[in-house]
Formats: sequence, C-alpha cells, structure tokens
Amino acid sequence: MELVQGTLDILILRGLTWGPKHGYAVARWIEQVSNGTLTVLDGALYTALHRMEEREWIAAEWGVSARGRRAKFYRLTPAGRKQLQTETSDWTDYVAAVTKVLRSTTQPA
Repeated sequence: MELVQGTLDILILRGLTWGPKHGYAVARWIEQVSNGTLTVLDGALYTALHRMEEREWIAAEWGVSARGRRAKFYRLTPAGRKQLQTETSDWTDYVAAVTKVLRSTTQPA
C-alpha cells in the first residue's frame, strides 16, 4: 500500500524513538510493524531523511552497519521529538474525523 502523503515523516520519527538507526533499518521496521502493508521506497525514504535533517528534526553521523557496511545513522533531536508529538496528535485527530465520516449513518443534505 502506498503511503498517504505526509505520513512518512511521522513514521520515520517514530522509528527513531528507540535510538539511532540507518535508513534501511527504519524502512524495514515500518514494513514489519505494518505486516507488509506499508512499503517505503528508497527514493521517498532518503528524500524524507534529508528533509528532516535540514529541519533539524534528526541528526546523522556515519557508522558501520551490522553487516559491516558504512552507513549513515540517524537519531531524533529534541526538535524531532516535539515534532513527533505534534504530528501524532494531529494524526490521531485526523483519523478520528475520517472514522466519524465513514461510520456516519446521516446522509448528505
């Protein structure tokens, strides 16, 4: 399933709450947690990571992956934690509103 525009940032931020991870690990985590329903394309992932780094929601440094490869590891910044809280609240409100509409038994006027 393709991600709804604007949701990738919040998912990446959530994936980094447990500590630094490289981009591939975050993408695989999203796919695993969603039981394969959500797929993160590499182009979208790295575009989002760079955008969030520019906004200072995440910081990055080079390290070595579990497979011995050089990889960029991303970590959440205090600004990123605040953004995650804001987006989580907004997303929860959005989902509740859409659910109300989908469950409504009232027809349009």
